[in-house]
Amino acid sequence: MTRFVALLFAALIMLAGAGHVQAQNFGGSGFFGTDSRDIMGGGPNFFGGGGASPIPRTTVSFASNYAPGTIVINTAERRLYLVLGKGQALRYGIGVGRDGFRWSGTHRITAKKEWPSWTPPSQMLARRPDLPRHMAGGIDNPLGARAIYLGSTLYRIHGSNEPETIGQAVSSGCFRMTNDDVTDLYGRVSIGTTVVVKN
Repeated sequence: MTRFVALLFAALIMLAGAGHVQAQNFGGSGFFGTDSRDIMGGGPNFFGGGGASPIPRTTVSFASNYAPGTIVINTAERRLYLVLGKGQALRYGIGVGRDGFRWSGTHRITAKKEWPSWTPPSQMLARRPDLPRHMAGGIDNPLGARAIYLGSTLYRIHGSNEPETIGQAVSSGCFRMTNDDVTDLYGRVSIGTTVVVKN
């Protein structure tokens, strides 16, 4: 009986080790590797969850002249503020563009989509020809649960299945939120809302 238990234990250790190797390979290179994470938001947790944000949303003091309902994105802080008025705003943690992909300006929300599909733009495909030409909406889509489109740009505020990237500079210019946070924001804003992006 003792020998059986020892063999069972050894088999479990071997299986755990194989799983660890698979996880390392999955996140290390190729379509779902580090480079695709910079562009798409992929990585080891690409297919699941969304998890809690490492930066919980909270109501904060926010002195400004912006009208209530305005979205103000502070890229340097890696925070998004929804102006509530009376000197307050709802603050969310976001992921922002990596070096060379940050931008600033003022736009309006031109579209909102639940579980959006994703078609990589030609510029992205030129950098990453291995990317899919189109992905249907769903939990495995890098845009996550919701997408909020900004003006006529290619940029969006969108969900992500990689909560650990919130507060990081990893995207190609879009603003990434957890699926929970982007769903919350999505329900609070409408088409035509002003979005101010500051570096």
